[in-house]
Amino acid sequence: MATSVGVIAKKVFSLALVFNSLISFACVAGILFGFYQIYPNWKPYAPYLLDGNLFWIVLAAAIINIFPSASIGRALHTGRFLFHHYVYGFFVLLTSSFFVIAFTSVSLFSLFFIDSNSVEINAARVFVLAGLTLLLDDLPDVSKKIESFLNAIKLKAFQIRRTLHALQLITGFITLYSTIAIILWTIQTGERAAPNTILSGTLLFSSFTSFALVKRKAWLKIRLLEPTSNVFV
Repeated sequence: MATSVGVIAKKVFSLALVFNSLISFACVAGILFGFYQIYPNWKPYAPYLLDGNLFWIVLAAAIINIFPSASIGRALHTGRFLFHHYVYGFFVLLTSSFFVIAFTSVSLFSLFFIDSNSVEINAARVFVLAGLTLLLDDLPDVSKKIESFLNAIKLKAFQIRRTLHALQLITGFITLYSTIAIILWTIQTGERAAPNTILSGTLLFSSFTSFALVKRKAWLKIRLLEPTSNVFV
């Protein structure tokens, strides 16, 4: 029983890492959209952040963290409860998408590209990302074609695993620097305290995740099960 609880706890931890990476991605994508499309002369978090373009590196950190974070959970044997996880993921995505269309004033496409303190909009964002987390965790089981496509991507990742390992460390440091810049700017100006606290919290967690995965050599440990197979563990 203790083993089962430990396995489930590790699975939940893996999902939490993926969820945080998606939150980081969504938050930074919104900042970059504002930086390029809405406020072209905006210098986010200046003078502490040297250049808003650094958020592209933070975005890369979130992407690089997703696969090794998901791999932690996929290596476990938790069994299935009624359905595959992707069924729950699709359900959460569909219901949250319907909620956005029916009960909010924003379009589904612009959900993560607007600045809003609306409880409904922010709740919808959380549920959309939660659905994506469950879907990504179980994505290879959706269909054989998707599994083959993902295995092809993993093969490419295997071929550049040392580069990805180095990038994970570099992007982790840039994410940590950006987090500190956001915190210092918020303390100095006193503006947007609540959203910046959430943003800095998720980016801080993302940077620590990068460092932990580098220490575990997560990308370097990707290996082929068979010489002629594209299946990874």
